[in-house]
Amino acid sequence: MDWEMINQKLESLRRSVARVKEKCPDSLDALKKDYDAQDIVTLNLSRAVQMCVDVGAHLLAESKLASPGTMGGTFEMLSEAGIISPDLAGKLKKAVGFRNLAVHNYDAINWAIVFAIATTHLEDFLVFAKAVVDFRQAEC
Repeated sequence: MDWEMINQKLESLRRSVARVKEKCPDSLDALKKDYDAQDIVTLNLSRAVQMCVDVGAHLLAESKLASPGTMGGTFEMLSEAGIISPDLAGKLKKAVGFRNLAVHNYDAINWAIVFAIATTHLEDFLVFAKAVVDFRQAEC
């Protein structure tokens, strides 16, 4: 297992979460009016999701488990392997849906959803990072 690469991705994940916390306005109305904040928050949320997918895919590949057919499937398989909880897998699958919308259909973003993720679901990414670290420690 390439733990150095995984640790680098987890650090990038933590930086993205920190940027969202730092740059997300205090209200939905403020976010709707602040195009720079929209860009920074959306980009860093998308990066956070992608980092989780990348780390998860690497863990699955190194564990010789089947490759998931979708990004969301990565989290289902991590849950089945006991690396993350089913609840977290469900939350991260929803985050993949957000990421796909943000990357492929930016003009249709619902800023209320972005604000909700940025203000109430950032912890999900840190819980994922902790689960990966816990998995590493159990493996060693």
